[in-house]
Amino acid sequence: MDAPANAAISQNPFLAHKPSDAQIEEVVEQAYALIEDSLIYYQGKAVGCTAAVTDHVAAANYTECFIRDFFPVALILLMDGKSEVVRNFLHTVARLSAREKQFKGHEITPGVMPASFSVRIDEAGAESLSPDYGDRAIGRVAPVDSMMWWAILLDLYVQYTHDHGFTQRPSIQGALQHILHLSLNTTFEVAPTLLAPDGSFMIDRRMGVDGHPLEIQTLFYGMLCSAEKYLARTSHTAEVLLVAHQRRSALLTYLRIFFWLDVRRLNEIHRYPTEELGSGSVNMLNIYPASIPDWVEDWLPDYCGYFVGNLGPGRMDFRYFAQGNLLAILFGVSTQDQTRDILNLYEKRWSDLVGVSPAKIVYPAVDGLAWELITGSDPKNVAWSYHNGGNWPVLLWPLVAAALEGGREDLAWSAFSLACRRLQRDGWPEYYDGKTGRLIGRRSNFNQVWSAAAAILSHKMLVEERRIPFCLNV
Repeated sequence: MDAPANAAISQNPFLAHKPSDAQIEEVVEQAYALIEDSLIYYQGKAVGCTAAVTDHVAAANYTECFIRDFFPVALILLMDGKSEVVRNFLHTVARLSAREKQFKGHEITPGVMPASFSVRIDEAGAESLSPDYGDRAIGRVAPVDSMMWWAILLDLYVQYTHDHGFTQRPSIQGALQHILHLSLNTTFEVAPTLLAPDGSFMIDRRMGVDGHPLEIQTLFYGMLCSAEKYLARTSHTAEVLLVAHQRRSALLTYLRIFFWLDVRRLNEIHRYPTEELGSGSVNMLNIYPASIPDWVEDWLPDYCGYFVGNLGPGRMDFRYFAQGNLLAILFGVSTQDQTRDILNLYEKRWSDLVGVSPAKIVYPAVDGLAWELITGSDPKNVAWSYHNGGNWPVLLWPLVAAALEGGREDLAWSAFSLACRRLQRDGWPEYYDGKTGRLIGRRSNFNQVWSAAAAILSHKMLVEERRIPFCLNV
């Protein structure tokens, strides 16, 4: 299948030509081999995969199964008819979510799913599961996104297998109830978005994303859609399902209006009145026009737009976060016009958002005093590295899927072509450094499983013309 011709794409020096069929086949074959080597077993059944295939001591926790990392692998297994592995994973994680984790003077409520788990074998040869609820993480933060990825994967599992009976298992129903009660719990806020701390999702280190990060809001929306579909309607669940439905509707409207930024919206914010009180306020969150960064005006082209990274009282984070924007397209958060404008932004600012190795996690990077204050002087998150403007191969699959969803097959092929030229050759790195992603990450792990999974998924979508059925609206 040839990539469609596009004048704007062909003239962009950052975009690669389509690789040969033989090159693509070799990349996919090696990616599959890596995934096969990564599978982990519990009581004789495959229940997940390691984050990387490595013996490096510094990457000891990469031998665990991370819930978010397994998601793209699970999609491949579902497409390949190996749904039993996904079923085992869903059941295993649901069981782990039901356990209360005690800390000094407080506990993590059931519903919080672990960031990762491993299989331990004692001296007698007995196996046990060892989950990490954040107590072993870098910043000791419990994950917010694990329960969301789990619920969305449950929906996809049922769509691929039609195994509706699995969702009625007590462990699955219990997990869904815990998730909804936890995420819909009354707080001090009136906005429909979900409050989350730094370090609680893919960006698992301090990056100034605490508050209402876009990635969590899009995942929250997807989780609410999935949980509504599969939580049994009884007298005990009627109230929480009603609240979930109302929250999902309010969240969708809120994201589309208040998180959205294009030139028209930028002009509105530039002229915002401040210090308003009452229900008729235009600037409800009291965003000061002076807080608009200097880079935004020149960087944001006409006929383009995106969802900002964060929004809260007196705060709008204008940075572009890829995962949240791409998931917004896939989950139906963005309107058709917004989807078009996000993909137009990728075309116009390809060197900034993709470069030579798909795709950049956040733009722009912060440096200098801003880096010190926002990251706490984190040496791993220096400018244009890791979470601070690094390029992450795993973002290839949502970029390809979103581009295809928006009718931009040219962008999808361009991103996939870049990945085919680099990922296998570079040893399937975790991330790349540099403004355009030319350098393998200084502290990047190799043989990263979700990097390989992203290449396989993209191949399935582009060459095999498979689509991921994110039918989340209910």
